[in-house]
Amino acid sequence: MKWLQRNWPQVLNALGEHVLISLTALAIAFVIAFAIGVWAARRPRVLGAALAVTGVLYTIPTLALLALLIPLVGLGKVNGIITMVAFSLLILIRNVATGIRNVPADVVDAARGMGMSMRQLLWRIELPLALPVIVAGVRVAAVTVISVTVAAAYVNAGGLGAIILEGIQTDHAPKIWVGALTACALAVVVDVSLAMLQGHLQRHRAA
Repeated sequence: MKWLQRNWPQVLNALGEHVLISLTALAIAFVIAFAIGVWAARRPRVLGAALAVTGVLYTIPTLALLALLIPLVGLGKVNGIITMVAFSLLILIRNVATGIRNVPADVVDAARGMGMSMRQLLWRIELPLALPVIVAGVRVAAVTVISVTVAAAYVNAGGLGAIILEGIQTDHAPKIWVGALTACALAVVVDVSLAMLQGHLQRHRAA
């Protein structure tokens, strides 16, 4: 496309901004979800409550949540990041807790019989075996975050969504196509990369 040839620095800048925003949100969400997931893995009531609360957040329409946050944090990247974190928590908490809970009981019993503490059991046995399930959750959350980051352009969060939105406002099809296809390509690359990592971890676990 001629527009892309003339404006590729703008597209690269938007792509870099998109990656930075998405990565920041995913990192924050993972830290929160990891702590809650580990805590809730052995506590069914805590897990149920966590999934119920994050499930409600997950069902809120993207634009509605972005709009609800405007009076609290205003426009900009913070609004978009909070929204992305909210949409990621359900997936990540569920997969962290499920991965730990699905570790074979005989393996856990053997580790306890060797005198491992709860901390050693978690870090040396449970988390390594739970990694494929955890990465599967990160994979879904990452694609979700990339998609929500596009919508966050409506609150001036930037990224590739800004190019799409500008194209819509000016009825300029090349901008819409470039922004949308670049976002799709980013999601595909991230999804395939994490799928390969997940497959490697599963093979390593089975070995």
